[in-house]
Amino acid sequence: MAIIFHITTEPEWKEAGEKGYYDTASLKNEGFIHCCLEEQVPGVLQRFFEGKQDLLRLEIETDKLTSPFYYEWSPSIADTFPHIYGVINLEAINDIQAIQ
Repeated sequence: MAIIFHITTEPEWKEAGEKGYYDTASLKNEGFIHCCLEEQVPGVLQRFFEGKQDLLRLEIETDKLTSPFYYEWSPSIADTFPHIYGVINLEAINDIQAIQ
């Protein structure tokens, strides 16, 4: 069982609860949802969420995903990140933590 993480906002998470699944603009624009490993969370927060509030960290159990995911190389960061190619079914989310 692999665990991966996704950073989102409280309003986006609330919308997911109303829809019954989680998706992002990146799924529509790039074809996948950006995720990361636990040790990559601080860098993701620094690069993409600096100064933003109401952030949540979603813990995702990959064995429960109904959409495929792949680890892919990011040349801009020189690291490999998990990408989910479809919506995140809510049953795959093990834990949600507020980011201070």
